[in-house]
Amino acid sequence: MAPPDDLSLEDWMDTRTDSYDIYVLGYSTLPTDLSSLNLSALSFIRMVQFQEMVPLNARSVLGPKQRRATMKWQLLIGDALNNRRHGDGAAAMHDQRGQSGLFRCLMSKQMVSIFVSVWTRSSLRRHVRHPGVSSVGAGVLGRLGNKGAVSVRFLLQSTSFSFVCCHLASGGEDGDALRRNADAAGILSRTSFVRSGGAPAAPDELPKKILGHDRVVLFGDLNYRIAMDDDDEARQLVRLRKWSMLLENDELLLELSKGRQFDGWHEGHVTFAPTYKYRRNSDQFYWCDRILCRGKGMKQVRYERCGGYRLSDHRPVRAVFHVVCELAEGMDG
Repeated sequence: MAPPDDLSLEDWMDTRTDSYDIYVLGYSTLPTDLSSLNLSALSFIRMVQFQEMVPLNARSVLGPKQRRATMKWQLLIGDALNNRRHGDGAAAMHDQRGQSGLFRCLMSKQMVSIFVSVWTRSSLRRHVRHPGVSSVGAGVLGRLGNKGAVSVRFLLQSTSFSFVCCHLASGGEDGDALRRNADAAGILSRTSFVRSGGAPAAPDELPKKILGHDRVVLFGDLNYRIAMDDDDEARQLVRLRKWSMLLENDELLLELSKGRQFDGWHEGHVTFAPTYKYRRNSDQFYWCDRILCRGKGMKQVRYERCGGYRLSDHRPVRAVFHVVCELAEGMDG
């Protein structure tokens, strides 16, 4: 399904009040709805993610309707980033920013229901080199692509970045968390950035694996649940908005603390309401939609759920990072 014609992403991407250098947006279940990542670099990085932009069924998984929906989302993103010259002071803003204030899509990649789109400020584009994409399936038979990840990478000045949009195994039964761990481990080990036909050769020292990059962000519908035996107690904590008590039983935080999976990764403090499952007559809620990072020189300054969007059973999540980049020799800032 395509997004509604009257949908605007300006509030969700926070373009009315703030502007960053690089935006990375991900759809973990290419739906007609939203659900998490955006990012900006050199001084800021912003991340935003959508969930289930196209409903997953036999007809939509590979069909042209999904491609049209993706194109429409791309147009909405471009409008939100570039159409800010309206109202009072619009002409002055245009004179001050000129073409350098425009954002351009650096690259995008879709694998069935998972999609990533990277946008950079035009003035920054000359400092961004060697963009690359890779996709790894982890769904039916481990290859169909309804689960898995789409990853992108690029070199900003002399600092390498990789962004990984994931959709891990679902389910709240015994053993499902281990399947999510296995999906994540497979994505990190199997993803490889190789030169595509016609693309300029990347330097040999540029990493081909996700974990070899200087700054890495992993996000999406990670599907980790709240591991509580007493469902009534969990529902009561949700009603009372006792997020900290619920998070004591959050599967992802337990994995991070044990170092069993996502060793070396970090997540900002979760202070927002659960992001899933917002369906009629449903009172089971989880923090499925998450954003993790690793690498030095990254400071997460915002991590929040976006309100006001109710296009699916997920809620969007966004994060903002301040990032330190090493300048390339012979290149000015």
